[in-house]
Amino acid sequence: MAEADHGQRLADTVLDNLKYQHDWTELQLLTHSPTKSETLIRPMISGLPPRRLYVHPDDQIAMVKSSAVPNGKIFDTPETEWVLPTHISEKWTLKSFAAVFDSLPVQPSPHPERPKRIVLATIHDDSTIVYYLLHDGIVKPRQN
Repeated sequence: MAEADHGQRLADTVLDNLKYQHDWTELQLLTHSPTKSETLIRPMISGLPPRRLYVHPDDQIAMVKSSAVPNGKIFDTPETEWVLPTHISEKWTLKSFAAVFDSLPVQPSPHPERPKRIVLATIHDDSTIVYYLLHDGIVKPRQN
């Protein structure tokens, strides 16, 4: 089985799962970086989850301290996420994950930069898909 076909099948499976089981919208299956015109290490998915998946601890503190948090609820507007489909039998290294991050396009924002995290979608042999947040670098733990 060719690597490209394998990656495409994994991506198709994860895309369907996100769309039909997890209600993600604006899903795109990408094989090339939209801003760098480079081939991605493997097909990836971008899309909007129904709610925000992760809020950095520093952002949580800032939201709670500001008046922008009505009724003490953290702002829940979703943001575009990148999803890396993998199979449980694959062997990934820090170097290969770093290459994935390096291939991602710069996100439009006040301070343009590449995404600081991706969603790792791991497909098991029984078709179960488990999702993990994978950060680029070290993330400081939340202060209690």
